[in-house]
Amino acid sequence: MNEKKTSRLRRAKRVRAKIRELKVNRLCVFRSPRHIYAQVISPENQVLASASSLGSEKTGNVESAKEIGKLIAERAKSAGISKVAFDRSGYMYHGRIKALADAAREGGLEF
Repeated sequence: MNEKKTSRLRRAKRVRAKIRELKVNRLCVFRSPRHIYAQVISPENQVLASASSLGSEKTGNVESAKEIGKLIAERAKSAGISKVAFDRSGYMYHGRIKALADAAREGGLEF
């Protein structure tokens, strides 16, 4: 693996270890060049809610990330989840990751 990816995975591992200590649900985000994915995962590693840009017309941009943020917040609220820890998977908090987080907060998730 290249150095950039290993650094990202190292950061993600450190954050996930801390979230595991807290024993709270986490909003995990993965981004690829074309799509963005979000899941709410329980402390027992069960997926409680998920959303992705696979079926969306707009892919790989900030607008798509905002839609996914709203969608994951809606699905989490319907599953009875209102408070989560944000797991950005080692990505920098800007662009699509920030847009998704802001939209999820507007949708009613607390983190």
